[in-house]
Amino acid sequence: MNLPNKITLSRIFLIPLMLVFLLIDEKNFSSLDWGNYSLPLNQLIAALLFILAASTDGIDGYLARKNNMVTNLGKLLDPLADKLLVAAVLVSLTAMGKCSAWISVIIISREFAVTGLREVALLEGSVIAASKWGKAKTITQIIAISALLLNNFPFEWINIPFDDIAIWLAAIITIYSGIDYFVKNKSILSFSKV
Repeated sequence: MNLPNKITLSRIFLIPLMLVFLLIDEKNFSSLDWGNYSLPLNQLIAALLFILAASTDGIDGYLARKNNMVTNLGKLLDPLADKLLVAAVLVSLTAMGKCSAWISVIIISREFAVTGLREVALLEGSVIAASKWGKAKTITQIIAISALLLNNFPFEWINIPFDDIAIWLAAIITIYSGIDYFVKNKSILSFSKV
């Protein structure tokens, strides 16, 4: 249990805490109000926890590679933590009416599909590395989810629906990156016994 793996585990352990604040009855909390903009304090705390958890994603991988601490446990936990974080928040945002269910389904389905492809590749003795589109997908998802959690702050003040634009862009890049993974790795599926 090295430092990068501890950081990855901390990301997983932040998820339930974040969900408690996100889904708790906001009547128990005050809200931050600036003109027409309002953000319940519990939602702000959940957003900050999400941003903190998401920011650890690059740190654990960087430390593992830099200090030669890459482990099989880390290879398993890191993508799992990312998927749990994104799926948990998207389901919650859908339940809160802040994200369309079909967008959540597309994003979560892509995560399961690519994870399945990676598992098949491992069974065949191959490793599918993260692509530039996979990294772009992660960045756009984090930006979009953060904007939704912050009720479109600060763009709400200038009447730009950045949160809606960002989640659409995240969905489009998510679809494209999923297709990209399958097209580039179709040989794994054609030779697989699965």
